[in-house]
Amino acid sequence: MRKFIWATWILVTLAIAGYYGYILLKADNKQALLIGETSHGHFQIELACSSCHTEAFGGPELIQEACVGCHGAELAEANDTHPKKKFTDPRNADRLSVVDARYCVSCHTEHHREITAPMGVTLPEDYCFHCHTDVGDDRESHRDLAFDSCASAGCHNYHDNRALFEDFLVHNHSGPWLKEMARLTNPNGAAILASKRVPEQQPTFPEQKTAHPDIHQEWSGSSHADAGVGCGGCHSDNRSDEWLEKPGIAQCQTCHIHEVESYKSGKHGMRLAQSLPAIRPVDSKLPFKETAMSLQQGCNSCHSAHRTDTLFAASEACLTCHNDEHSRGFASSPHGRLLTQAIAGVIPVEQAVSCATCHMPRAENIVDGEAVVQVNHNQNHNLRPNEKMIRPVCMQCHNLGFSIDALADPALIRNNFNGKPATHIPSIDWSLKRVAD
Repeated sequence: MRKFIWATWILVTLAIAGYYGYILLKADNKQALLIGETSHGHFQIELACSSCHTEAFGGPELIQEACVGCHGAELAEANDTHPKKKFTDPRNADRLSVVDARYCVSCHTEHHREITAPMGVTLPEDYCFHCHTDVGDDRESHRDLAFDSCASAGCHNYHDNRALFEDFLVHNHSGPWLKEMARLTNPNGAAILASKRVPEQQPTFPEQKTAHPDIHQEWSGSSHADAGVGCGGCHSDNRSDEWLEKPGIAQCQTCHIHEVESYKSGKHGMRLAQSLPAIRPVDSKLPFKETAMSLQQGCNSCHSAHRTDTLFAASEACLTCHNDEHSRGFASSPHGRLLTQAIAGVIPVEQAVSCATCHMPRAENIVDGEAVVQVNHNQNHNLRPNEKMIRPVCMQCHNLGFSIDALADPALIRNNFNGKPATHIPSIDWSLKRVAD
């Protein structure tokens, strides 16, 4: 009897090991291997385990490579205030005994629901306190603050403090809450770079033009037509001149390299960066409209290849899917009313404020030695923490104090900034007092 029990136990163990071994090494669906829920930022790629776990039994060093592979450019741009080199400095060796900040996973540990914040970032609440215990004693303004309020009070960001440095606060402390209406810089990257990226040889497909005169007519007034991109520029690939019925992101990338790269870094396109099928609203954890649940995300979700309608892409395309309170409040908000006026021709388009104005801001980049204005298609770039919006977005039209207060008011964010902040963050007040003293 004992032999039978042992034999049964061994067989069951081998069967379980074989099952999980198959899933680990061969199966496409690795759901059974998940040890816990992933965050909003990573759940889309949770089944592509190798995206983060580059080796089956790799430690924090290997995972760190994966983190930097996706987020390294963003940290470099932010001039990271807590870079790895800060903690490899022998003078800070004592800090490592508290928090090993050489690795992202020391704070951002996936599959731990208990430290996953509402916006989806995995982060303990007390990470600042452990190293900066002396601040409460050294600064009178900080003595009564809660141990977990460093970031939640709208004052400090771990990686990016560009908009919250004391000298920046002091230098930009004044000015009216609403500036004279700003004129947002129009993006010109695609137009400037078109001549360098449009394929010289394109199949003409005259039979398709004849078969679809309405589409050809629509295309003739588009930016693609102006740039010399005909049917064959999109409806074919580099490997053949055969007609491609449904061009995908690979065809768009031929000309729009920057846009596609930034798109793949955000939630809309990050699955494509891991060779996974594009995300659909039904696969997401956020509120979406029932009519949009099956829509697969890609360039054509917002843009039409046959006509130029950036106003549609900037807001209406977003509201086709998104159904959270913030999105629903856009139309009745001051920002939404500006967009309505721009569409009606009452004000210039450059004065319109859309979803993309805040979530896909325009930035000047140097491409091939030339300064061009391009749209960042990573809609998550400045979303967490939202104070990252202050410099590139909010301060285009508002002063610094209003921007800090508005972004720290949850109710104001939910109604899409329809009104003024109900709270005041005293960071500027403290900075001015500190300088005066």
